[in-house]
Amino acid sequence: MTSAQSQQHRAHPDPMPLIGSMDASGPRVRDDMTIEVALSVMAGARVDLLLLCDADDQSTGLVTRAQLAALRDSSTYTDRVRLRDVLG
Repeated sequence: MTSAQSQQHRAHPDPMPLIGSMDASGPRVRDDMTIEVALSVMAGARVDLLLLCDADDQSTGLVTRAQLAALRDSSTYTDRVRLRDVLG
């Protein structure tokens, strides 16, 4: 049996802080969505930005397609990384 190591995942550059809900146009998604699903939503909606919301539908931040693609291409990426993980 091998031991699992816990790793923190951060997108680089840091996700943009949310200033106000009117600052973002594009789909609102839950921050528990995986990176792969978020990239699929962006492709389907033809947008480069997602507004993230928590379980209470409160805005928690913004992420871009470039940020998610950079994270997906990093050596620490796994298919279990959630959007909230990149917000820190």
